[in-house]
Amino acid sequence: MPKRALLSVYDKTGIVALGRGLAALGYELISTGGTQAALDTAGVPVTSVSDVTAFPEMLDGRVKTLHPRIHGGLLARRDIPAHMTALDEHHIEPIDVVAANLYPFGATIARPGVTLSDALEQIDIGGPAMIRAAAKNFPGVIVLTDPADYTIVLDDLRAGELPLTRRQALAAKAFAHTAAYDTVVAEYLRDPETWPQEITFAGLLARTLRYGENPQQRAVAYRRSRAGGQRESVLDAEQLIGKELSFNNLLDADAAWGAIQGCAGAAVAIVKHTIPCGLAERDALAGAFAAALAGDPVSAFGGIVAVNRPVDGETARQMAETFFEVNLAPGFDDDARAILGIKKSLRVLRMPAGAGTAANGSDWDVRPIVGGFLVQSPDDCPGDQASWRTATAREPDDRERDDLIFAWHAVRHVKSNAIVLASGRAVTGVGSGQPNRLESVRIAVEKAGERAAGSVLASDAFFPFPDGLEAALAAGVTAVIQPGGSVRDAEVIAAADRAGVAMIFTGNRHFRH
Repeated sequence: MPKRALLSVYDKTGIVALGRGLAALGYELISTGGTQAALDTAGVPVTSVSDVTAFPEMLDGRVKTLHPRIHGGLLARRDIPAHMTALDEHHIEPIDVVAANLYPFGATIARPGVTLSDALEQIDIGGPAMIRAAAKNFPGVIVLTDPADYTIVLDDLRAGELPLTRRQALAAKAFAHTAAYDTVVAEYLRDPETWPQEITFAGLLARTLRYGENPQQRAVAYRRSRAGGQRESVLDAEQLIGKELSFNNLLDADAAWGAIQGCAGAAVAIVKHTIPCGLAERDALAGAFAAALAGDPVSAFGGIVAVNRPVDGETARQMAETFFEVNLAPGFDDDARAILGIKKSLRVLRMPAGAGTAANGSDWDVRPIVGGFLVQSPDDCPGDQASWRTATAREPDDRERDDLIFAWHAVRHVKSNAIVLASGRAVTGVGSGQPNRLESVRIAVEKAGERAAGSVLASDAFFPFPDGLEAALAAGVTAVIQPGGSVRDAEVIAAADRAGVAMIFTGNRHFRH
């Protein structure tokens, strides 16, 4: 009895070569619809599924492979005589190879104006059922869901047979394929305001990394598959210059790119260990870079630079004077590429258009813990300025208010307990990650040095005592923005009033652990 292969794919990459190779090995080919047409056109002998099932495709193609003569041939175990006897009794022949991939549900729902009806039509039923049946019976059935596997499988078959380990690996890949597909469908259909009882996340391997945060850790990067399509990110950047990106490079690059989102002017962020040690906004990019670097030139060494404008030669010359690991921007002119290209250890990334746009309701912030994970909606909103109120006797002047808005944006990207000093829409000092807010203020003031005088201060959460504020006032801070809400707010306000300092309460905090 000749072996049989069922080929039914949406993505027809390599399918003709696979069919031709299997036919040359003596396999009888069975197929459906467009796959069958592609094989016919290429002159590869193929039998219609309808001829095998003796039942026509129906319901606009919704029912074609859902038939005992297909699934019996996939699920029967070759090592159980009763299974093989049942096949003989019902005139069912075994199927030994399945190549299948699924309707493009994710691409469909990413289209503007897609309707629910359009989306439902792209939910594949027969494909996943066929893939799962073949994968369940992998000792007897080879299941292929990725065209990249066709050649190696053909080579093994020409050499004799597929090892069981490879069959099992292909089955695991097949179950992951259908699980990821179902995950995107579920994400699309569910209410984004309701936490589901069960949850999965889907992703596609983007790259294998040399190692993780430390050499003893293995690491890879996955690109998130989600309802509405993929959100472009640093994983989609075009690397123009430099060696391979590391785990830490990608982590810090993502943080740096996020820090400049929402800035109207030319903005530059310099990030070290995911924390902006420099952030500034100016009319021109060169000025923004100089101001960002001045925020903490010592910490900037070995950092990541992100800018929201194409890099020109003048800015590149300034950048080239400091050692950076990564520089990412929407573009680089010829002068900039020539200047930065001579830096041996610098990686230069051109970000795709639209990268870093605001998250939608389907994005979640996921944190692993032992035995599970925590999930929250993203903190992607700085709050409504209309709800801010001045808590002190003195209102901030126009210059202070402008800097307070900038500082409130900056503090959202700093680790708790976060304190940011800013002046002239540039960060002058940062204190973060300390077990108490007073210590963060002291660090920010120390970093700012003489520039603390005349700066404004942003705190990601309220001051539990007046001491943190008083340390900032002693350094010359003139205005403060913080959430408010402490039981000692009155004491903190009184300390600000005694110093003649303006203080705004925003009503919302921005912890980042």
